[in-house]
Amino acid sequence: MISLTTDFGSSAYVGAMRGAMLTIHPDARLVDITHDVPAHDVQAGAFALFQAAPFFPDGTVHLAVVDPGVGTERKGIAIEAGGHLLVGPDNGLLLPAARRLGLGKVFELTEEKHFLKEVSATFHGRDIFG
Repeated sequence: MISLTTDFGSSAYVGAMRGAMLTIHPDARLVDITHDVPAHDVQAGAFALFQAAPFFPDGTVHLAVVDPGVGTERKGIAIEAGGHLLVGPDNGLLLPAARRLGLGKVFELTEEKHFLKEVSATFHGRDIFG
């Protein structure tokens, strides 16, 4: 199961990100937490993820993208936390939920073989995190 939390609103970006993930894993179960986080509001996105993540089963991957630093040098990360995996930008978005779940190891996303072949400077949610 993959939960999705973004500030993408009702745009086509949500569909593009979902499509990229389903191309990789057609049987993935995608569950939306919210896509209505106010634009670039990392704190609001972190709160939404913090509130919802504990109610998902172990093994859930929580993909969260509220990323005012997209296109900059900020890193992409994955955090093991209490049987869950949180994936997104290293901007504080994932940390409150990770701490609530039981903060474990943190990994930087550097293996380009797991990215889409063409990585956009402004859509890491689809091209790297997804």
